[in-house]
Amino acid sequence: MTDFSSFLAADRGQPARLIHVVHPDDFSDWLAQQPVRSRTAVAAGKVVGKPGNRAILPGDSAEDWSMLLVCNEAESSPWRIASLGDGLPEGTYRLAKGEPGAAMLGWALGQHKFTRYRTPEPQGPRVLLTGEPARIEEIVRLAEATALVRDLVDTGASDLGPAELEAIVEALAKKHGATFNCIRGDVLADEYPMIHAVGQAAAKNRSPRLIELEWGDPAHPRVALIGKGVCFDSGGLDIKPSSAMRLMKKDMGGAAHMIALASLVMAAKLKVRLHLLIPAVENAIAGDAFRPGDVLRTRQGLTVENTNTDAEGRLILADALTKAAEGSPELILDYATLTGAARVALGPDLPPLFTNDETLAADFLEAADAAHDPMWRLPLWDGYEDMLKSDIADMVNAPDSGFAGAVTAALFLRRFVPKNVAWAHVDTFAWRPAAKPARPKGGEALGLRAAWGVLKKRYG
Repeated sequence: MTDFSSFLAADRGQPARLIHVVHPDDFSDWLAQQPVRSRTAVAAGKVVGKPGNRAILPGDSAEDWSMLLVCNEAESSPWRIASLGDGLPEGTYRLAKGEPGAAMLGWALGQHKFTRYRTPEPQGPRVLLTGEPARIEEIVRLAEATALVRDLVDTGASDLGPAELEAIVEALAKKHGATFNCIRGDVLADEYPMIHAVGQAAAKNRSPRLIELEWGDPAHPRVALIGKGVCFDSGGLDIKPSSAMRLMKKDMGGAAHMIALASLVMAAKLKVRLHLLIPAVENAIAGDAFRPGDVLRTRQGLTVENTNTDAEGRLILADALTKAAEGSPELILDYATLTGAARVALGPDLPPLFTNDETLAADFLEAADAAHDPMWRLPLWDGYEDMLKSDIADMVNAPDSGFAGAVTAALFLRRFVPKNVAWAHVDTFAWRPAAKPARPKGGEALGLRAAWGVLKKRYG
């Protein structure tokens, strides 16, 4: 894991080079106030005040210089100076105006690379950014949690199956003194029949399991975090085409988010009784794979007609939601790479939020805005409940029409949540299809900082 603390330093007035961050709208006025040597350097660098423009500004001596970055990101954005962190000479830097605040996160994440499958590159120069001492510890934890999500999602399915997810949660439990439990294999058939059904066709060393961690004072409010842990999704007998299967190592992205969020909760010692649940499976193809048309029993007792083996994530989440509800939690959050329909509706960067609680909805959207971790609320539209009707069972897992796929998936999950429990479901992509500063192409934490903001506000 990258040592993110080595890229941040408490600002105690030590010598540091300046970074001038100028908004495009203010560029002309800023430039007019600069000495001739700076204006000359800007002209030589063909800096015209467009976002992303940068230049080195000379000082009174050869060693005396500062950096200009033209940026239209808000001062509260984590990505405000992210483009600089990986390309500056070794040294210590501070903003010429104001404190970096959240921008320390983008600066730190700009140093992180996923190198599991590559020949290690020489370590780059140590580039320190000064900032408020009180914020650095939390920024480092956020960077570590974000990198954990990215690394887990980027890891190939051959190296990250249900057993490896189990080991990661068990190590996290040991680190924080939490209680760990895992139910595996055929034992699931009685207690968690849908988790078993989805994962039963996988090889023995990749058998399905329900992974649990509990932490905190039992007297504190109980909070359940549930993450979809489909470590690889072939689509089952309703097999995906190769183009759709290509990225299915990331189908455990919901689990990655909730493991990372649990680590944040425990490191900050929030006043909660934490219950982390990861239903972990591989949706494989074999003679004992579950079939279209099978009627599945759930832990709750409802029966589900399986209309599509590629709509498996909601099945394993349903059993986990039922187990979480048995503990009478105050709050349930579930994250899942659940539907392609969510991507069609909102694209890769904007996870839809579904919730049965208006206060929770407001808290999530406020936290998402504050953290520059956007999401968009979609409705739990009761009018679409009829789409989940089955002719032979209590419900189907996926309507044949394909309409409102993200909404009907959320409505399916709602059936397994008590009406008196605040619940939110986030359908995250967990993937970035194109690189941005400090945000490489690949696995990505989308909705993690928003969820952390909600929990920190409520239980900090």
